[in-house]
Amino acid sequence: MKYSPNKRKVLALETSCDESAVALLSLDNGKFDVIASRIASQVAEHSTWGGVVPEIASRRHLEALPFLIRETLIEAREKMAGLDAVAATVAPGLAGALMVGSVTARTLSALHSLPFLGIHHLEGHLASVYLSDPPPSHPYLVLLVSGGHTELIHVEGPCQFNRLGRSHDDAAGEAFDKVARLLGLPYPGGPAIESLAKNGDPKRFSLPKGRVSRPEGGFFPYDFSFSGLKTAMLRQVESLKELGEPLPIEDLAASFEHVVAEVLVERSLLCANEQGLKSIVLVGGVAANQRLRKMMSEKASLENIEVYLAPKAFCTDNAAMVGAAALIRLELGSNSSSLELGISPRWPLSKGNCFFQPDPPF
Repeated sequence: MKYSPNKRKVLALETSCDESAVALLSLDNGKFDVIASRIASQVAEHSTWGGVVPEIASRRHLEALPFLIRETLIEAREKMAGLDAVAATVAPGLAGALMVGSVTARTLSALHSLPFLGIHHLEGHLASVYLSDPPPSHPYLVLLVSGGHTELIHVEGPCQFNRLGRSHDDAAGEAFDKVARLLGLPYPGGPAIESLAKNGDPKRFSLPKGRVSRPEGGFFPYDFSFSGLKTAMLRQVESLKELGEPLPIEDLAASFEHVVAEVLVERSLLCANEQGLKSIVLVGGVAANQRLRKMMSEKASLENIEVYLAPKAFCTDNAAMVGAAALIRLELGSNSSSLELGISPRWPLSKGNCFFQPDPPF
């Protein structure tokens, strides 16, 4: 993609789940720069309930967003008049949470006569790798692995996405949360399990690598299933408790983390090799897991596949990734979304181009 020589600046908002985030980014002749980025996390509050409570999330976004916008503009030493557009996540996510960010962005757009860009949440995750240096060249394979999504996506070019694999039940991040709860660990489960796993034996417990059967026989080669793994962990914990001894929490955590990483890496490499792709990109909240990052880099190098990792700071939900996606859309000529564009809790990535049509899809 040829980049415009003109510098563009975007204010981006992300409120799809339980992180209120605002960022101001620029794109100058192909170079992305995160000028300012603010996040107000709700993890501590939601951890009391063991997961995200949608109504609480929406209220906290409403309270936090005005202050985050003000702080971001101050840090960036920028005024709304100096921006080229305002962007916000509009799908998928929690309906109430998405509405807060979308309405705020559209209001700012109308008040300051700036284009509004509605961004697909997964497109934001895919764009997060452009905040690394150097970014990958097209085409490449993306392993998008987060709390709500586990997918293998062939990125043929800018905003050209083809999903090749997916999870048929829980996403990897959800599996981390549920297994953490089983082990008596706090929410969110990913960081808690990773912390304990550092001192555990990843080979102590043999756990299954779930596969998804085809109706006509055989298995989907690039798809994922974590329900069997969760059941195996439950049975393992129950059998250990029957012995009346303290649970070897660190070994259980390490064994679980290891098999999840192996499944993700093995199927990603199989997909890349069979599709003739020589680059793999790792994005999403679970992409911050150190075991996964290390295993992917080591095993890919043995097969002459280059690995690109999104910066850890931009793996979990953030507004910088939304801003990067918006800047790419501007470069492609997607000048704006309709101010009548609403939000959708569920919307496929393949239909993200609809957000920039005169007649919005929702």
